[in-house]
Amino acid sequence: MATHTSSASAPVSADHSAAACRASRHTRVQHLITADETSLAELEALLATLPICSTGRVFIEVPDDTWFAHVQAPSRMVVTWLDRSRRSGQPGSGRPCAPGAAVTRAVTAWADEMFCADEDHTRIHLLGGYLGTADIVDHLVERLGVSPWSIHTPERFGILTAR
Repeated sequence: MATHTSSASAPVSADHSAAACRASRHTRVQHLITADETSLAELEALLATLPICSTGRVFIEVPDDTWFAHVQAPSRMVVTWLDRSRRSGQPGSGRPCAPGAAVTRAVTAWADEMFCADEDHTRIHLLGGYLGTADIVDHLVERLGVSPWSIHTPERFGILTAR
Protein backbone atom coordinates (compact mmCIF):
# COMPACT_ATOMS: atom_id res chain seq x y z
CA MET A 1 0.00 0.00 0.00
CA ALA A 2 1.40 3.39 -0.92
CA THR A 3 1.81 6.18 1.58
CA HIS A 4 -0.92 8.79 1.05
CA THR A 5 -0.06 12.45 1.15
CA SER A 6 -2.18 15.53 0.83
CA SER A 7 -0.87 18.61 -0.89
CA ALA A 8 -0.44 20.39 2.44
CA SER A 9 1.37 17.75 4.44
CA ALA A 10 4.21 15.29 4.66
CA PRO A 11 3.78 11.54 4.11
CA VAL A 12 2.14 9.57 6.89
CA SER A 13 4.46 7.20 8.74
CA ALA A 14 4.39 3.57 7.66
CA ASP A 15 5.68 2.32 11.07
CA HIS A 16 2.97 0.04 12.40
CA SER A 17 4.76 -2.12 14.93
CA ALA A 18 2.84 -3.04 18.08
CA ALA A 19 4.86 -0.49 20.09
CA ALA A 20 4.25 2.26 17.52
CA CYS A 21 0.51 1.61 17.50
CA ARG A 22 0.35 1.98 21.31
CA ALA A 23 2.22 5.31 21.28
CA SER A 24 -0.04 8.30 21.93
CA ARG A 25 1.58 10.34 19.13
CA HIS A 26 1.24 7.59 16.52
CA THR A 27 -0.48 8.89 13.39
CA ARG A 28 -3.62 6.90 12.71
CA VAL A 29 -4.64 7.07 9.08
CA GLN A 30 -8.27 6.35 8.48
CA HIS A 31 -9.41 4.09 5.67
CA LEU A 32 -12.49 4.24 3.49
CA ILE A 33 -13.17 0.90 1.84
CA THR A 34 -16.12 -0.23 -0.27
CA ALA A 35 -17.08 -3.62 -1.63
CA ASP A 36 -20.04 -5.52 -2.98
CA GLU A 37 -20.97 -9.17 -3.44
CA THR A 38 -18.55 -9.48 -6.39
CA SER A 39 -15.51 -8.24 -4.47
CA LEU A 40 -15.67 -9.98 -1.09
CA ALA A 41 -12.46 -11.97 -1.72
CA GLU A 42 -10.62 -8.76 -2.69
CA LEU A 43 -11.99 -7.11 0.45
CA GLU A 44 -10.74 -9.91 2.71
CA ALA A 45 -7.28 -9.74 1.10
CA LEU A 46 -7.11 -5.95 1.55
CA LEU A 47 -8.28 -6.06 5.18
CA ALA A 48 -5.67 -8.72 5.95
CA THR A 49 -2.92 -6.28 4.92
CA LEU A 50 -4.05 -3.44 7.20
CA PRO A 51 -2.20 -2.73 10.44
CA ILE A 52 -4.13 -3.71 13.58
CA CYS A 53 -4.30 -0.03 14.60
CA SER A 54 -6.14 0.99 11.41
CA THR A 55 -9.30 3.06 11.75
CA GLY A 56 -12.06 3.89 9.32
CA ARG A 57 -15.14 2.53 7.59
CA VAL A 58 -15.93 -0.44 5.40
CA PHE A 59 -19.17 -0.29 3.42
CA ILE A 60 -20.33 -3.55 1.83
CA GLU A 61 -23.36 -3.50 -0.48
CA VAL A 62 -25.10 -6.84 -1.09
CA PRO A 63 -28.38 -8.01 -2.69
CA ASP A 64 -29.93 -9.14 0.62
CA ASP A 65 -29.11 -10.12 4.19
CA THR A 66 -28.22 -13.72 3.27
CA TRP A 67 -24.85 -12.29 2.17
CA PHE A 68 -24.03 -10.94 5.64
CA ALA A 69 -20.99 -12.67 7.14
CA HIS A 70 -18.25 -12.01 9.64
CA VAL A 71 -15.55 -9.80 8.17
CA GLN A 72 -12.16 -9.81 9.87
CA ALA A 73 -11.31 -6.10 10.09
CA PRO A 74 -9.09 -4.21 12.55
CA SER A 75 -11.05 -3.54 15.75
CA ARG A 76 -11.09 0.24 15.23
CA MET A 77 -12.82 -0.09 11.85
CA VAL A 78 -16.60 -0.06 11.49
CA VAL A 79 -18.10 -2.52 8.99
CA THR A 80 -21.50 -1.56 7.57
CA TRP A 81 -23.55 -4.00 5.50
CA LEU A 82 -25.93 -2.36 3.01
CA ASP A 83 -28.83 -4.65 2.05
CA ARG A 84 -30.24 -3.51 -1.34
CA SER A 85 -33.47 -5.48 -0.82
CA ARG A 86 -34.37 -3.21 2.12
CA ARG A 87 -33.61 0.05 0.34
CA SER A 88 -35.45 2.00 -2.33
CA GLY A 89 -34.18 3.46 -5.55
CA GLN A 90 -34.33 7.16 -6.31
CA PRO A 91 -36.67 8.95 -3.87
CA GLY A 92 -40.23 8.99 -5.17
CA SER A 93 -39.53 6.54 -8.00
CA GLY A 94 -40.97 3.45 -6.32
CA ARG A 95 -38.13 1.46 -7.86
CA PRO A 96 -35.91 -1.01 -6.03
CA CYS A 97 -32.37 -0.03 -5.10
CA ALA A 98 -30.05 -0.52 -8.08
CA PRO A 99 -26.58 -2.05 -7.64
CA GLY A 100 -24.16 0.62 -6.45
CA ALA A 101 -26.84 3.04 -5.25
CA ALA A 102 -26.79 2.11 -1.57
CA VAL A 103 -23.02 2.24 -1.27
CA THR A 104 -22.88 5.52 -3.17
CA ARG A 105 -25.41 7.14 -0.83
CA ALA A 106 -23.68 5.80 2.29
CA VAL A 107 -20.16 6.76 1.25
CA THR A 108 -21.04 10.25 0.00
CA ALA A 109 -22.89 11.02 3.25
CA TRP A 110 -20.02 9.66 5.34
CA ALA A 111 -17.35 11.49 3.32
CA ASP A 112 -19.28 14.78 3.43
CA GLU A 113 -19.24 14.58 7.21
CA MET A 114 -15.87 12.99 7.92
CA PHE A 115 -13.36 14.36 5.41
CA CYS A 116 -11.25 17.30 6.57
CA ALA A 117 -10.01 19.12 3.48
CA ASP A 118 -6.31 19.93 3.86
CA GLU A 119 -5.55 17.69 6.83
CA ASP A 120 -7.13 14.51 5.50
CA HIS A 121 -4.99 11.39 5.12
CA THR A 122 -7.77 8.93 4.32
CA ARG A 123 -6.72 5.93 2.25
CA ILE A 124 -9.49 5.12 -0.19
CA HIS A 125 -10.07 1.68 -1.73
CA LEU A 126 -13.22 1.24 -3.81
CA LEU A 127 -13.65 -2.45 -4.62
CA GLY A 128 -17.35 -2.63 -5.52
CA GLY A 129 -19.05 -2.52 -8.91
CA TYR A 130 -18.33 0.04 -11.60
CA LEU A 131 -21.46 2.21 -11.24
CA GLY A 132 -21.13 2.83 -7.50
CA THR A 133 -17.37 3.24 -7.76
CA ALA A 134 -17.61 5.80 -10.58
CA ASP A 135 -20.27 7.81 -8.72
CA ILE A 136 -18.20 7.79 -5.51
CA VAL A 137 -15.04 8.86 -7.37
CA ASP A 138 -16.97 11.71 -9.02
CA HIS A 139 -18.28 12.90 -5.64
CA LEU A 140 -14.93 12.67 -3.88
CA VAL A 141 -13.00 14.40 -6.68
CA GLU A 142 -15.51 16.99 -7.90
CA ARG A 143 -17.32 17.93 -4.67
CA LEU A 144 -14.70 17.27 -1.99
CA GLY A 145 -11.49 17.99 -3.91
CA VAL A 146 -9.88 14.60 -3.25
CA SER A 147 -7.02 13.90 -5.63
CA PRO A 148 -7.98 11.14 -8.07
CA TRP A 149 -4.46 9.78 -7.62
CA SER A 150 -5.23 8.95 -3.98
CA ILE A 151 -8.21 6.72 -4.81
CA HIS A 152 -7.59 3.04 -5.49
CA THR A 153 -10.07 1.24 -7.79
CA PRO A 154 -9.94 -2.01 -9.76
CA GLU A 155 -7.74 -1.48 -12.80
CA ARG A 156 -10.40 -3.08 -15.03
CA PHE A 157 -12.65 -0.03 -14.53
CA GLY A 158 -10.20 2.32 -16.25
CA ILE A 159 -10.89 5.08 -13.76
CA LEU A 160 -7.91 7.44 -13.43
CA THR A 161 -6.79 6.79 -9.85
CA ALA A 162 -3.81 5.70 -7.76
CA ARG A 163 -1.85 2.62 -8.76
